[in-house]
Amino acid sequence: MTGRRPSRSAHPGGLRRRFRATRTGLLSAGALVACASLAAGCGVVPGTTGGSGDDPITVMTWAPQDTGATNKPGMPALAQAYARWINDRGGLDGRRLNVLTCNDHNDSVAAAKCARRAVKENAVAVVGSYSQHADSFFPVLEGAGIPYIGGYGITNTEFTSPLSYPVNGGQPALLAGLGSTLARTCGPVALVRPDTIAGDQLPVLLDSGLTSGGHERAQDQRAAEDATEYGGQSQRALERTTTDPEDPGCVVPVLGDRTGTFMDSFRRARAEHPEVRTATVLGSVDQTTINASGGPSGPYEGAYVTGWYPSVSDPAWSGMKKVIKEEAFGDNDIDAADAGVQTTWIAYTVLAEIVGSLGDGEVSADTVRRALDGGLKVGTGGLTPSLQWTFADKLASVGFPRLVNAEVTLQVVREGRLVSAREGAVDTTRVLQNADVN
Repeated sequence: MTGRRPSRSAHPGGLRRRFRATRTGLLSAGALVACASLAAGCGVVPGTTGGSGDDPITVMTWAPQDTGATNKPGMPALAQAYARWINDRGGLDGRRLNVLTCNDHNDSVAAAKCARRAVKENAVAVVGSYSQHADSFFPVLEGAGIPYIGGYGITNTEFTSPLSYPVNGGQPALLAGLGSTLARTCGPVALVRPDTIAGDQLPVLLDSGLTSGGHERAQDQRAAEDATEYGGQSQRALERTTTDPEDPGCVVPVLGDRTGTFMDSFRRARAEHPEVRTATVLGSVDQTTINASGGPSGPYEGAYVTGWYPSVSDPAWSGMKKVIKEEAFGDNDIDAADAGVQTTWIAYTVLAEIVGSLGDGEVSADTVRRALDGGLKVGTGGLTPSLQWTFADKLASVGFPRLVNAEVTLQVVREGRLVSAREGAVDTTRVLQNADVN
């Protein structure tokens, strides 16, 4: 199913503010004019337009739900809320948006089924999705020529496949940025990560940041991603990081939804050991997790957390918040501070820009892919740098030819609140260029 419309309607696209300017809250005069059209707040509301088209644009968003490991129900929920919102306003540049959703169940067979359904339903793209099973779904998408726009960045394949168009630096950037920070502040470092194929990629990425700062590599501890307790891993991590009372170490759990379970075990085990610091990445912890663990008195106090995007309080998110308020108010699956929800929003911002660039032409998997491969530059309203995908970018030499946004933000838990630890973003490109990931 393709989207073709009989007549062209206006497509204002979105606010294209510089990434740095967003952090200081500056708005150009043009952006202020654009903001006046929004009923609440100032931010990108991708694809706002009038008019209607004959054929809908069909896309798919998938993520794991109702599993014993990492779940991302907010991603498909936001995709559906966005579709309702944009269709009430005439669709994407005059074309109705049809969003299919799929549960990959954290399972390779289910992930492949989701991809096959996208092919069967003639989806023009898979947008804003999460799956650890790239080896199962990418061959299906590649065989059908369906682009994968704005994956969560959980697998290395998302940064190598010619059909992938990531909007963030994924786990590579988060861990490289975290390692660079810990190299300056920590003694021995212990990484606790899932015993999965995706988890196997994490140690070398954290180590790239540590070694770039002259630090020794982290101790790598594997753990079941669906365990109900992590007493053994906590004990070993503490033994590793408390060898020198004068040089306290850092424990880095990167276990997705199970990070909270690990921290429960870690809180009990650490009482018998000297003080150590904790650190992790956004997606393994958020403000809700910190609140549930005791806030200022909890185990995350003082922890460093790396993320991809500005704080949820940044004005650049007001467009997303507007859609959530109008179309998903009360939906507990959608948390505006969740990195998966944010990634899905940015991915649909990209989709809206692509559709707008095609004018009166057909919207199909082929035309979407050609637009992206043809050098289309996409603005995301300051949530990321301008995005443009090539297959020979700066990180192609280390096996990440599709990684076009290596910027990360650094946050810290202070008095139970996740706040910025450093103004602006940090570019991890140079660190990743020296990573031994091949």
